Order: sequence, then C-alpha cells, then structure tokens
Amino acid sequence: MRVVVLKEFGGQLVLDDIEKPVPGPGQVLVRIAASGVNPLDTKIRAGKAAHAQNRLPAVLGLDLAGVVAEVGPEVTGFAPGDEVYGLTGGVGELQGSLAEYAAVDARLLARKPEPLSLREAAALPLAVITTWEALVDRAQVRTGQQVLIHGGAGGVGQVAIQIARARGAEVFATGSPRSLETIARLGATPIDYTTTPAQDYVAEHTGGEGFDVVFDTIGGATLDLSFTAVRTYTGHVVSALGWGTHALAPLSFRGASYSGVFTLLPMLTGRGREHHGEILREASALADAGALKPLLDPRRFTLATVADAHAAVEAGTSTGKIVIDVE
Repeated sequence: MRVVVLKEFGGQLVLDDIEKPVPGPGQVLVRIAASGVNPLDTKIRAGKAAHAQNRLPAVLGLDLAGVVAEVGPEVTGFAPGDEVYGLTGGVGELQGSLAEYAAVDARLLARKPEPLSLREAAALPLAVITTWEALVDRAQVRTGQQVLIHGGAGGVGQVAIQIARARGAEVFATGSPRSLETIARLGATPIDYTTTPAQDYVAEHTGGEGFDVVFDTIGGATLDLSFTAVRTYTGHVVSALGWGTHALAPLSFRGASYSGVFTLLPMLTGRGREHHGEILREASALADAGALKPLLDPRRFTLATVADAHAAVEAGTSTGKIVIDVE
C-alpha cells in the first residue's frame, strides 16, 4: 500500500510502499478515504512535538475516515463495509492515516455521521475529542452559562462553538479580523482580540463578572489572559495547550478552577481508549441532528501533495480544516 513516511524530523515527507497491515485481536483494518491535517501534524514533522513520542521512520496523520475492510479477532460492533472515523494513530508507535490502509484499535472508532461525507468526517476526530474532554468532561458546560472560546475559527475552536451551543450555552469567541465572520456564522458572538482588551469584553458581555467557562485553544499568553476573564468562584478555565509556565495568582484571586486536556494520552498509554469511541458516537449523534458540521478548506490535496497541505496549515492561510484525499 502507498504511505507517506517521515524518516527524520525536519526532513521531507516521502511517498513510499509498504506491506498492507493485517488486523490483530481487537483491531479493524480501515481502507482510508481521507486524513485530516492538524497543526500537531506539522509540529511532529518538524520535531517540535516530543509529547507525541513518535518513533522514526513513521507514518504520520492523526485523523482518519474510511471504510472497514476487515475485522480482526474479538471485534464486535463493526463489519466490512461500515463507514467509520476516528483519532487512531500518527503518535507513539501507532501508524498514522497518511496511508491507504491502517489496522487500528476498534475502541478508537465510531460510525461516520450519516449527513457528513468521509472528507468531512476526517476533519472532526481530534477537534471533537479535545473539545468534548474540555467542555463536557471537565467544565460540564450547560444551559445558562456564558462560554468564551479563544481561537474560535480554528479546527478545535469551530467545533467547540458548535458543541457549546448544542449544550445550551451562550457562546463568545475571539479571533483575528479575518475570522470574525466565520465565528459569527457558527453562532458565536465574535470578539476581535487585536483591538479589544480582555477587561473590555469581559465588562461588555458579562457585566464585569467574567465568563462561566473559558476554553483556551491557543496556549501561552492566551492562557494567562484566560485567568483574568473567568467568573469569580464558579468559573472554570480549561486549556488544550497548558504546557508553559504560568502565574496562577489571577485565577486564585478569583477562586476559580483550571483543567488541562491531553488528548493523545489514551493512544500513547492504551488507557481510556473506549471513551474516545464514546465521544465520537456522541458527536455522530450531534451531526445526525444537524448540530455539528466542520468547515473545510476548499483546496484538495493528495498523498503526493501532503507537504503542500502542511505548508498551508503552517502559513495560516486555510479557510477551514484541510483534509488529504487518500482514495
């Protein structure tokens, strides 16, 4: 089968041929139709994601959507011909989705939402799982709350807006001037972070009380800013990129709480993989109900042009999630 291989960090992605895998116990062989591209993919390629624990040579690609070709021993719930999607590899020793086939842990998969194409489904897994762990598992977002999402037009941000709205929250999202229209189209109140200080939008939208939940998808200084924008006592800040050094005093002075999300943990450790499948089934139900749909960049890329797709992600020129057509 054809695959895209990274042989050295910072090096070129190479189109190659390897043996098609055979599904082992608990595994499903997926004929991959599409692979979503995330900023993490580009960081892994550049050697700037030690937390992903990749061992070279490696087939990259975190998200996939495709069709079940075979099921291994001890697999129930899937059969050949099923359309599936999942966050299944591209880290540690797990083969990624830049390949024609992958043998993946069945626990990491769910059936594709009916209204979505395979390309659309491939855009969702990492973003959906990260968002669900942040907003549902950690922050327990619910009706009546005001939720602020930093980076609302990004791959995770656009999904976070939709899931928070589906759970009944009033949603606000920060973005650059070019992204404000997208944020509004997704149903959130857009905030131009380049011109509006945090104290001003906290005063305007919450009467100075702060947001019930602040979801940071950016990290660094944005996480520090989040600590100043959260509601006193009951507020909750959650971040998918809380790996730096941060002063907790602003959060402590509000008596608020903080949670971190590390979405790759079940893939790296083998623990908690069932929950990833559960989250994707919940996401499928939302998509089936019309409450979740990814925005895709209109450009088309193939296994032969993965490097161009990575360059587009790094340049920040995409107008939605970039997806690789494998088939």
